[in-house]
Formats: sequence, structure tokens, C-alpha cells
Amino acid sequence: MKAKQLSIFLENKSGRLTEVTDVLGESGVNLSAMSIADNSDFGILRCIVSDPEKAYKVLKEHHFAVKITDVIGFVCPNVSGSLAVVLKHLSEKGIFIEYMYSFANGDVAHVIIRPTDLDACEKVLEEKKVELMAANDLYQL
Repeated sequence: MKAKQLSIFLENKSGRLTEVTDVLGESGVNLSAMSIADNSDFGILRCIVSDPEKAYKVLKEHHFAVKITDVIGFVCPNVSGSLAVVLKHLSEKGIFIEYMYSFANGDVAHVIIRPTDLDACEKVLEEKKVELMAANDLYQL
């Protein structure tokens, strides 16, 4: 199932990540998951939050460059090779994954992916009986 993810473009300078977390915290938006990718000039903070629309609005009001993209979340067992099985299903059907981030909690791993074809990806995961996460479940992790 599709969920909304924020992508926030940040200059690589001390305090920028703190500013984002302050703005979100002051507005009552909780961060559920996040990943940062960077190069020498800027970084991209990708995150799942409790209220994507509200977060987008308050970040824009504070002059952050932010966009909302759709992602897919799923759960797999937190054991060796389980993620490889899911990824193999996707690659066999020609589904390309732009990026992914995940975290494990006990016996399960929560995985967030951005495939180039969201609908085809979701169909493959459903056919293979992979446990998809509802958007609200992701937002409340």
C-alpha cells in the first residue's frame, strides 16, 4: 500500500537537521523513519512522519525545499535471507528500486522502498503474499 514520504533538501552545514526536527517537533509531527543521503553540497532527508500534509506545510512555511513522494512499506521476517527473497520477486518482474531504507524491531523488519513503478510493485508484493503496511501503520511506527 502506498504511503507518503517527505524528501527534504538540506545544505550540508551544521544545524540544518536540527532545524528540521525542531520545526516538526514544535508542530506536533512525529518522525517514524528516516534516511539521509548526501554529497559535498547538500543532503536529502527522506522521512516517514505522523502527518505528511501538516509536515509539508510547516516545512514550506519555514522555507525548506520539500516534496512529497509515494513509497511502499512492507514487513518481512528479521532473519537472514528474507529481504533477498522479496527483492528477488521484484527483480524477476523487472521492478527497479530507486532507494530503500529499513529497520528491524524484534522478529520483523520494516522496509520502505521507492520503486519506479509503484502499481506494478504493489501487485507483485500482493501476489507473493508479502505483508504490505498501510500508510497509517507506517505513520504511527
